[in-house]
Amino acid sequence: MNRELSGLETVIGYQFQNKGLLRHAMTHSSYANEHRWEKTRCNERLEFLGDAVLELVSSDFLFHKYKDLPEGDLTKTRASLVCEPALAFCAEEIQLGEYLLLGKGEEATGGRYRHSVVSDGLEALIGAIYLDGGFASAKEFIYRFILNDIEHKQLFYDSKTILQEIVQSRFSEPLTYELLKEEGPDHNKSFQVCAKIGEREIGQGKGRTKKAAEQMAAYHGILTIKDSETCI
Repeated sequence: MNRELSGLETVIGYQFQNKGLLRHAMTHSSYANEHRWEKTRCNERLEFLGDAVLELVSSDFLFHKYKDLPEGDLTKTRASLVCEPALAFCAEEIQLGEYLLLGKGEEATGGRYRHSVVSDGLEALIGAIYLDGGFASAKEFIYRFILNDIEHKQLFYDSKTILQEIVQSRFSEPLTYELLKEEGPDHNKSFQVCAKIGEREIGQGKGRTKKAAEQMAAYHGILTIKDSETCI
């Protein structure tokens, strides 16, 4: 059961003038289909708008923050910040999935926590804020919940690639990931994975997919290596 939408307003620190826009942003297509509503009553159009606003704000932010980065690196950095897993991570921080209006089938199969669903919901929320409060309000939301702590987030988002590069350049043994535990029903599984250099474990992670668990394990692995280097 979804929470009262006023709770989401409290979490994000923004009060909608038009409450209907917030409800529209939280209405997944499965809910609209189940109620036999017109296609336009789900959040897909708001997602389309929010995606464009997010791209503009993030591009402007990176352009001014990293004055020496060439276009290719700016594009790569932006992509890592606004990709589906990254937005899902941001959505989880405000528990956006708990406020989504989902059809019974989508609810039963774990849609409330599915990356594609919550990341689309986050973009729809941005679109709704833009329509309700203008560009400045949308920009403030994006800065506060998506572009905050950017260095830490980028390390997390790119953790598997970064760890692979570290291991290849500094260690003779290979990097591997080992599944430690898998539990829960098919629609709501949880995985626990460890990252290893040779036979030495350097980090563990949990996630709703193996890939997400590996990403978290890699992130903790990077921190382990950094800590060991600091102690030398």
